[in-house]
Amino acid sequence: MAKVKIDNKLVAAVRIRGRVNVRQSIAETMNRLNLKRVNSLSLIYGTKSNVGMINKCKDFITFGEIDRKVLERLLESKGIKVEKDNMDKLMNGAVRAADAGIRLPMGMKPPKRGYKDIKRSFVDKGDLGYRGVEINALIERMI
Repeated sequence: MAKVKIDNKLVAAVRIRGRVNVRQSIAETMNRLNLKRVNSLSLIYGTKSNVGMINKCKDFITFGEIDRKVLERLLESKGIKVEKDNMDKLMNGAVRAADAGIRLPMGMKPPKRGYKDIKRSFVDKGDLGYRGVEINALIERMI
């Protein structure tokens, strides 16, 4: 699979697969991304180092660019209030999620109607890896 272009965008990453038979280096990378449990969601800004970590874990997570409306709905469902100014800065990468008052990772419910296949990539009609703006539909099902 080719490298994904998510530079300078706010990315939502959701862990789909568990801890069994995960290489230590990948497990450590997922811990650094705050993806410690299945169905946990983390907001990551697309810097060069973060994109490298996401690509390393692509066989255990799904990720894509999150829309502002979906992010606002997600935060509202979790009872988190973020000012409009901080939301703009968060979407542009000027402020980290922790500085905006968002505690990560967010524990999510399993998606309604379940996953398609947790062992195949999104391109091959599964759920793993890069899914672009389709991550918003998955998050909507998990709220």
